[in-house]
Amino acid sequence: MKKILFLMLSFFLNISLTVAQSTATYSITFDSNWTQTAHPHSSGTLPSNGHWSKLVGATHTSEATFLEMGQTATTGIENLAEQGVNTAFFSEINTAINLDTANALINGSGLSTAEGQILINNITTTEGFPLLTLASMIAPSPDWIVAINSISLLNASGDWESEIVLDLFPYDAGTDSGSDYTSGNSNTNPKEPISSLQGIAPFSTEKIGTLTITLEDVVLEVSDFENKNAFAIYPNPITNQVTIASPTTAIKTIELYNVLGAKVVSVSEVNDLNTSIDVSSVSSGVYLIRVTDVFNKETVKRLIKR
Repeated sequence: MKKILFLMLSFFLNISLTVAQSTATYSITFDSNWTQTAHPHSSGTLPSNGHWSKLVGATHTSEATFLEMGQTATTGIENLAEQGVNTAFFSEINTAINLDTANALINGSGLSTAEGQILINNITTTEGFPLLTLASMIAPSPDWIVAINSISLLNASGDWESEIVLDLFPYDAGTDSGSDYTSGNSNTNPKEPISSLQGIAPFSTEKIGTLTITLEDVVLEVSDFENKNAFAIYPNPITNQVTIASPTTAIKTIELYNVLGAKVVSVSEVNDLNTSIDVSSVSSGVYLIRVTDVFNKETVKRLIKR
């Protein structure tokens, strides 16, 4: 896919180009399924103060691992799981950032109730840091969490995933031996591996939440030809329409190409600062849009069609 895109861009301009990595922006939605119906408690009710700590994590490379099921918890994950405190975990992430194995610390909000939703916007990363790790404490609890480890935001073809939906199940961090939500502190020494609590009291076999990771925008940085201030092109990803807006110079033509270099949409003689084109008949996938102004200056960007 990357090779095809490079050849397409070279074809457009007939010059040697330097193509930088693309940057993707995601939103993350966590929907809790921690209810008495889904996870019936022996007392007949969940803890009255049931809540979720901040949903936190990082985007990173495969050289960084912040938690791994079947392995013992780091100090950062232990503190998060037992107390909902993220100081040590953030320190571990910042160390990875300094080592260039992570590029963004994610500090999402918490949830003050057992049921509800956490939304995190504007998670931005590049192709060099395509993995996502997140965790949140099930509170109160001895050391129970939900977590994802090193989920790739790039698919097998090297393109950004448009949406990832994951069912989440509870995990025991292996650092406290309590068996109920409000068990007293009982350090596990030595630590045990992080393990699944699916089907283990007080949890049922049902999921405890759903995580939805949604692609909101992709920018292809092409340093040799793209006049980044010339046009605004949105939304990205696109659905039925794409809008092109210019601050000062009228648009002349708009062309949309698929990954094979075939032109699938062409609009000529626009002669306006702003226009929208219909892309409802275009198949889902990756495209390049080329916008030419009345002075024959070109802007090329990559678009995702959902």
